[in-house]
Amino acid sequence: MKEARYFYVPDAASQSELSPDEAVHAIRVLRLKTSDELFLMDGEGSFFRAEVSEVNSKHCFYAIQEPLPQEKTWRGRIHLAIAPTKNIDRMEWLAEKATEVGFDEISFLDCQFSERRQLRADRIGKIVVAAMKQSRKAWLPKVNEMVSFRKFIQQPRDGRRFIAHCYEEVERRDMFTLLSAESAAEDVTVLVGPEGDFSIDEVREAVKSGYESVTLGTSRLRTETAGLAAVMMAHLTRRI
Repeated sequence: MKEARYFYVPDAASQSELSPDEAVHAIRVLRLKTSDELFLMDGEGSFFRAEVSEVNSKHCFYAIQEPLPQEKTWRGRIHLAIAPTKNIDRMEWLAEKATEVGFDEISFLDCQFSERRQLRADRIGKIVVAAMKQSRKAWLPKVNEMVSFRKFIQQPRDGRRFIAHCYEEVERRDMFTLLSAESAAEDVTVLVGPEGDFSIDEVREAVKSGYESVTLGTSRLRTETAGLAAVMMAHLTRRI
């Protein structure tokens, strides 16, 4: 039995051709031919069973045989906002693994102690698409461009908002405990700082803006590990 082949096609129901990148993979790597079965993912909650209707050296056309709407496996929206590490490979790893777990959105913060001030969101976006296909997720997480810490916390957001940090002089509560104690399907936004943590002024400013001061456990975590832990906690407490 052949393994199912999945392709990302935005607006798949209204299209009839794979994108150039997906077509190259289908034609040159998988060597799909007319009548071969494939599955399409629109990134908005639906899969589609389809067949190859026509293929040539550069194009792969399909015909949808059956829509396969999916049910989301967690409640609300999970949004991770994180200051990227100096080593960009760690952020790429985080984006991939968080997508495999299941979340909705990632933003990148330019903080006082940030060691990286620029980031290619388009590259992260490609990694997220690949992870979505590999893990068979029906929803594509949104990848945002880098924004200043202050601008981010000033934007209105629904649901509960948290800032995870290591300052003992600012009262903190355990985020997993807080989320486990509620049953509402609220959205969750979690801020994770750079390798040197947020500045204490940033923490206080976030708290003043309505963010809850939290810890992610008793261990001192690397930035990318903290980001993944935050996504895991939000996902587990909102799992359906």
